[in-house]
Amino acid sequence: MYKLSTCCSMACGISLQPKMVQASLRVQKQGNGHCTNVPRNVNLEKLQSNYLFPEILKREFQHLDKYPNAKVISLGIGDTTEPIPEQITLSMANYARALSTSDGYRGYGAEQGNQALRKAIAETFYKDVLIKDTEVFVSDGSQCDISRLQLLLGSKVTIAVQDPSFPAYIDSSVIIGQAGDFQDKTGKYQNIEYMQCGAENNFFPNLATTPRTDIIFFCSPNNPTGHAATREQLQKLVEFARDNGSIIIFDTAYSAYITDDSPKSIFEIPGAKEVAIEISSFSKFAGFTGVRLGWTVVPEELLFSSGFPVINDFNRIVCTCFNGASNIAQAGGLACLSSEGFQAIRSVIDYYKENAKILVDTFSSLGLKVYGGVNAPYVWVHFPGSKSWNVFAEILEKTHIITVPGSGFGPGGAEYIRISAFGQRERIIEASRRLQKLFSQEKQPLLNPV
Repeated sequence: MYKLSTCCSMACGISLQPKMVQASLRVQKQGNGHCTNVPRNVNLEKLQSNYLFPEILKREFQHLDKYPNAKVISLGIGDTTEPIPEQITLSMANYARALSTSDGYRGYGAEQGNQALRKAIAETFYKDVLIKDTEVFVSDGSQCDISRLQLLLGSKVTIAVQDPSFPAYIDSSVIIGQAGDFQDKTGKYQNIEYMQCGAENNFFPNLATTPRTDIIFFCSPNNPTGHAATREQLQKLVEFARDNGSIIIFDTAYSAYITDDSPKSIFEIPGAKEVAIEISSFSKFAGFTGVRLGWTVVPEELLFSSGFPVINDFNRIVCTCFNGASNIAQAGGLACLSSEGFQAIRSVIDYYKENAKILVDTFSSLGLKVYGGVNAPYVWVHFPGSKSWNVFAEILEKTHIITVPGSGFGPGGAEYIRISAFGQRERIIEASRRLQKLFSQEKQPLLNPV
């Protein structure tokens, strides 16, 4: 058992209390400026201050103001760092150049996506589970589709999320008006069911005690824990959804990192087409975090309680709220799914996985409990008895390394930090060296046995 000392960052005026779990602040009128008679959206008032990742970035800037010469290593926000393979960028460049010609110019595309790309996604990722290309909707990223799905489902549904989980599921629920009031005592929203998914239950909820909800957000491999749900676990999840008449929103943004026999798609589970929607992304497996490209699969078999096909309404949402992904980005997506492009992408994924192994070995050698880093590019490290924002702040103060405090992903992450394996190898090795020096020093105040 370990416990954090008081962090010296307190002296520099940086609050260690997570703004994600502070009571929301109401903006008061300042000065004599004109105010309209339009009230603020009350749902936005319920958000817990800043979104997690911009908050991390803000603290990085504060740290650089204090230490302008520090060589900061960012292992926090999960942004890819390695160059996109040339055959993929060349495809996008050629498409962009062709726009300067009469023959190559294209304007609006189909809102649902380039037909060739939809077909390539279906054949590459869903051939064995018989997903049709017409069930694939190309987008500008899975996070955008999370919000579109919230718009599709409306504010009256009940939802469940993994705890810990990607914060966009919760924040989008707050904005749509579904989440209810924030409870300071529990760190949870009133109308959201938080499914405990920690090491003590193999990162999978106890469905026997989980109340029925309309919607279940589930990410595998999970962000932040890195756990990939087993086939047996997903069979239980699908059965639970079928028994309760629920819809699973299944996030597979990191499925390309799976190396064991864990399912890469929920549709590998029999019966899932009748209870699940799947979202995914080119961001983390193809380095498209800045290019922006993703997709959502809505099976024809998925029906609302009235018997109306969900795919019809999602198509209407897409046509109303979206003009389609960039044609240039979609050209890059097609190149990613060519045999040559896919092979090149695999080598980049292997690079990040080796980074993850270095980080896992580093923390394990220091006697810390480490999870993830095998089927996902994230390492989830346990600091028993410590507050995650304190761990984050003190690691930043003493090693100039950016991590992410686990409580930003929900109450279940209160004693954890997430480390990203996205980074150049020399920086990963240097980060490991700094961490080993910090944690292994005698009488080091960061970790004191309780």
